[in-house]
Amino acid sequence: MKKINLKKIVTFVLWIIGLSGLLASLAFVSKKEKNVVVENLLVSVSNTEVNTFIDEEDVKDFFNERKDSILKTSIKNLNVNLLEKVLNSHPAVENADVAVDINGDVSVDVKQRNPLVRVVNLDGESYYIDDQSKLMPLSDKYTARVIVATGYILEPYARRYQFSVNAISKNNLYSKVSVLDDIYNMAVFISKDSVLASLIHQININREKEIELYPSVGGHKIIFGEATNLKEKFNKLKLFYTQGLNKTDGWNKYSVVNIKYKNQVVCTKK
Repeated sequence: MKKINLKKIVTFVLWIIGLSGLLASLAFVSKKEKNVVVENLLVSVSNTEVNTFIDEEDVKDFFNERKDSILKTSIKNLNVNLLEKVLNSHPAVENADVAVDINGDVSVDVKQRNPLVRVVNLDGESYYIDDQSKLMPLSDKYTARVIVATGYILEPYARRYQFSVNAISKNNLYSKVSVLDDIYNMAVFISKDSVLASLIHQININREKEIELYPSVGGHKIIFGEATNLKEKFNKLKLFYTQGLNKTDGWNKYSVVNIKYKNQVVCTKK
């Protein structure tokens, strides 16, 4: 006759009892959670040290204007995914996360978009390109202090905002007329160099689609040419400024500084 292992039987029974208790507890919590209503909407906005396009009250107003019922709404009726989706469609928002807990608190974490350059196209329409290469409308709430791009820029915001600049540059049709990728690449390079960022305040696209730069001091125009060999050309420009203009006190001496030719800086006196 086979000997019965009482220890294993007791262990098995205790395990079953424990599992049943856990399932009952989870069912109770789940039922309780479904009956909880939202008492608090907690909003946190990051990147405020750089921009103030959107704040806590703006987020709450955004939901109110859409008539999204959040406060006093049962958690079981709250569509968190939809709230995230609509908030991520806000033109000032780079990313938004919405979470809810069983205490009735809805937490909204928002990261603002970071404009890199302001574009003024040939029709006088203005918009931003952000640091993710996406087009961004201006805001009535805040104006970012960024480099400005002007000149023969044909792209309207309404027909391009759904595309990133990187996507535009890879599109066979749009890339033939677009200069936004050149502007974006130039602005990225300038923003990463503290000397250039403090010196260059305007990018201009001339009729030949060549780039011209305007510094904040000196009253001269810099002819950059095509948006190629950025590092080489800018190193040449900085060397000319530090070893040329500074030594000769020539900041106001020239009207044009041409750096588009290899290994040359050609200047035109005023």
